[in-house]
Amino acid sequence: MGGGCSLIPFVGMVLAVTALAVNTIVSKVAMSSGTSFFILSVYSNALATLILFPCGFLFHRSKRPRLTFPVLCRIFLLAFFGCLADIGSYAGIQKSSPTLATELLNLVPGFTYIIAIIFRMEVLNLRRSSDIAKSLGTILSIAGASVVTFFKGPEIMNKMVTLTTPESISPSQQNWFVGGILLATAGLSTAAWSIVQASILKIYPAEMIVVAFYCLFVTMQSTAVALIAEKDAMAWKLQAHMGLVAVVYAGVINITFRLYMMSWCLWRTGPLYVSLFYPLTIVISVVIGVLFFNEVLYLGSVAGAAVLVIGFYAVIWGKSEESKISKVNGVDVESTDNEVPLLHDRIEEAS
Repeated sequence: MGGGCSLIPFVGMVLAVTALAVNTIVSKVAMSSGTSFFILSVYSNALATLILFPCGFLFHRSKRPRLTFPVLCRIFLLAFFGCLADIGSYAGIQKSSPTLATELLNLVPGFTYIIAIIFRMEVLNLRRSSDIAKSLGTILSIAGASVVTFFKGPEIMNKMVTLTTPESISPSQQNWFVGGILLATAGLSTAAWSIVQASILKIYPAEMIVVAFYCLFVTMQSTAVALIAEKDAMAWKLQAHMGLVAVVYAGVINITFRLYMMSWCLWRTGPLYVSLFYPLTIVISVVIGVLFFNEVLYLGSVAGAAVLVIGFYAVIWGKSEESKISKVNGVDVESTDNEVPLLHDRIEEAS
């Protein structure tokens, strides 16, 4: 493959993780200015649905598998986990910070590995180096997440000359512990989501249509939750300017564009290459948050993120070694954690 061709997936993945990092900042600013995270989830998924449905059916117009009721039921279950991850991540970002959200995003591979072992989709063999790496990586990821959640430590970086705006992120608005728990729960939901998604794509390999129905069902489910949880009828009206910006950005850029870009890169480079870019989200989020939105960077965040990233790459290395062994042996190993979600965790969610 030529240098130009190999550069395109690299640029695509940088754009994708940048879109995710920016979404955490934009949504935080919108929620700080009064936008309800329930309403943000409803409107952004509704907008993505309007975009993805025509795109999905046009993309698969020639070869479209028959959509059956059991498949729709699985997509509805997929949307349930996605809705939990979506609302949990927005609530977690509101309580804490975009930096914490992007750090805890790296828990997803470890959580996926744990769920796969519990449901016997993955066999744990501690005599294999790949399994040892995945197990130790999962433990390190959870340890790193515990550090960033329970230990903030002293401030080590803040913008000296701040941009004084009504949307600036104020430390007084943050509840680090509650936000960390919500974000970790969202990560667990995302891990369950990735396993259900992998099972759907095996029986219905039309990704864009699956995602279109997924966004439709998430819109329906998040609307039901919002009608119960959001008592203020005025919350449905996006009065704040940043609320509209957050909805449009999340629906068009974070869901639709990022989904297509990551799917395109996944198809051309494989899941390992795509996964390697996720920790870059932390760096981008920190730079944007500190430089432009007066976000404070704490020692606990840096130390915990370092442990998290080491754990993340240990899990990814274990997966890579497992894949190499299966290819050498000529065996197609059915492993759920070798699948990468096309709509990556929505710890925006990142979403």
